[in-house]
Amino acid sequence: MAKSAVREETKRPPAKEADLYARALHQAELLRAGRLSEIDPVAIAEEIDDVGEEQYDKLESALRVLMLHLLEWDDQPDNRSRSWTASIREQRRRVLRQLRKNPGLRSRLDEALSEAYEDARDEASAETGLAPSVFPVRPPFEYAEIMERSNVWPGDEN
Repeated sequence: MAKSAVREETKRPPAKEADLYARALHQAELLRAGRLSEIDPVAIAEEIDDVGEEQYDKLESALRVLMLHLLEWDDQPDNRSRSWTASIREQRRRVLRQLRKNPGLRSRLDEALSEAYEDARDEASAETGLAPSVFPVRPPFEYAEIMERSNVWPGDEN
């Protein structure tokens, strides 16, 4: 495809059904070019909301994996592994990184913990083969415990 044809394609506004990435690029191009009469302020607001939700989703995802491994750690002591401890450390770093980069997410931390726990509970049941009733309906962990509780693999104490 010729370079001018590619440029011409990017000049056309992406359809509402187009992906967020394409719409965002197009709106940013219009803003940078000063073509304010051509921007779609509603679309831009939606795109900004989507970016914020992506940051929330990253936080929730890290909390989900973290609580999944804590549930497995607690309910399957014979299956504990070094990879679980490594995953717990990694997800803690991801949570802290998300909160450091996006301090506004702290206001949604309780919501993220609750939503992440629902998924972690289902996954723990599926992965362990244990009945969902084995795992508490409400999160058994406070944020501080999730982030600070010791889960050290024997021999890795240092």
